Amino acid sequence: EGILHHLGQWFSKRKKKALFDALEKVKSELMTLGFISLLLTVTARYISRICIPAGAAHTMLPCKLSRSSEHGEGHGRRHLSEEPANFSCPKGMVSLVSTDGLHQLHIFVFFLAVFHVTFSAITMSLGRAKTRIWKEWEKDTSSITYEFSADPSKFRLTHQTSFVRQHASCWSKSTIMLYVVSFFRQFFRSVRRTDYLTLRHGFIAAHLSPGTRFNFRKYIKRSLQDDFKTVVGISPPLWASALAVMLFNVHGWHNLFWFSTIPLVVILAIGTKLQAIIARMAVEITEKHTVIQGMPVVKLSDEHFWFGKPHMVLHLIHFALFQVSLSTGLNYFEKTDLHLDLNCVH
Repeated sequence: EGILHHLGQWFSKRKKKALFDALEKVKSELMTLGFISLLLTVTARYISRICIPAGAAHTMLPCKLSRSSEHGEGHGRRHLSEEPANFSCPKGMVSLVSTDGLHQLHIFVFFLAVFHVTFSAITMSLGRAKTRIWKEWEKDTSSITYEFSADPSKFRLTHQTSFVRQHASCWSKSTIMLYVVSFFRQFFRSVRRTDYLTLRHGFIAAHLSPGTRFNFRKYIKRSLQDDFKTVVGISPPLWASALAVMLFNVHGWHNLFWFSTIPLVVILAIGTKLQAIIARMAVEITEKHTVIQGMPVVKLSDEHFWFGKPHMVLHLIHFALFQVSLSTGLNYFEKTDLHLDLNCVH
């Protein structure tokens, strides 16, 4: 708590309001985690008294049922609120969840929250590192060379501009080929200098008056910090997805492997889509203009995104980050001594 308090003061002194708000979101998530832990502690005794048929208890287990678990032996050490020694389920019935199982759930929820906050912070750090590369590009906008290339009185053929040459060629005429090339392009210099300067010019043309001195990199940096407030939280739908993953993590189904591939597929799809949007804007310039003045002006609209919703990209990134945290938490949890010898304890 002291570390978070001093970190919040440091953000306030540096006037990083977005990061301070993100820190408050982390505190809120930790408070929710504490409430869940308290709730598990208080209700452990009552939950362990819920009895279900033994046949139902031995279905859809995450691991192979051992004989000791099948005969109700070797429930291991107990934690949290202990079950009363004189309580036992009727014949043919077993507890829905034992105190050992609740203790495992307690620890897993803690791991999940820690991994999610950690991976979100790492993603934020990588994003900030990426924007540092653009610092020199932003400085170049004050040079005479840039002002000459962006001179609105200068006429050029559209296909001779660097942005159009890089993104609008024969392969861009086919939608399938456009996405195939965009898929591979995301791995090699996903944002080039020409892309940055063209997007910057398009943003200024759409939102500011011509000739305005504007630091586009700082704007992106602030936007990144604002987005961090979203991805660092864990919403109820994400908790529901975690419950679904754990419910369908059945021994022999290998679902955990397929669930772990979902974040990779989502991130690759997002990268491909963003590259395709840049290429599509270049194609639109060639379709509308044969000759342009100064730099090409790109016009980004909601229609370029899935279902016309740009925020969907951020929500998908949030979902992918949480799924990575969930998969990592499950793998780490199962490989530690905290898993109670990997027995299927209810």
